[in-house]
Amino acid sequence: MFTTEANKIFERVIDDYHRFDDVDHASLNPFEKGSFEHLLYEKNWVDTVQWHLEDIIRDPQIDPVKALEIKRRIDRSNQVRTDMVEYIDSYLLDKYKDVVVAEGAKINTETPAWAVDRLSILALKIYHMHQEVIRNDVDDAHREACQKKLDVLLSQRVDLSTAIEELIDDIEQGRKYMKTYKQMKMYNDPALNPVLYGGGK
Repeated sequence: MFTTEANKIFERVIDDYHRFDDVDHASLNPFEKGSFEHLLYEKNWVDTVQWHLEDIIRDPQIDPVKALEIKRRIDRSNQVRTDMVEYIDSYLLDKYKDVVVAEGAKINTETPAWAVDRLSILALKIYHMHQEVIRNDVDDAHREACQKKLDVLLSQRVDLSTAIEELIDDIEQGRKYMKTYKQMKMYNDPALNPVLYGGGK
């Protein structure tokens, strides 16, 4: 199943990252460039690095200049994440381009790749909530509360994985069709962000 493989890749990425736990460490992608597995690995690596940048920037003692630097890095990362989702959708669009769409076929509220984006983030939530469950410097109440949250996240992963599989099956059978829209990120575009094209005035 597609999501079974995706979830395994996401777990591998997160484990690989935490061997170093360094936001500046290069990706350890073992998959062949151009493969779908390579793309999924890179997607989650970007998500994992950004997760930790979001942690770092919330340090109340962080130097304001450093915080601004990280904020701009997060903005760039968000653009990369968006681009990678679009790459995944492009791959799937090409894969299913010859499917005969059934009369009355419907469009989904989100594309498969945006659902995969949520699955990638969910893998990070599960990993880090599990770390809270196994902490030995907190009391039982903390661990029990986190275990309940972890149970919900694990259930959510089952449901989301099932929904993605059903969506892909519907697309393969022509019951639903894909239609993608390039994300119109305005804040990074000097032609669209008034602060940038107005010179900061």
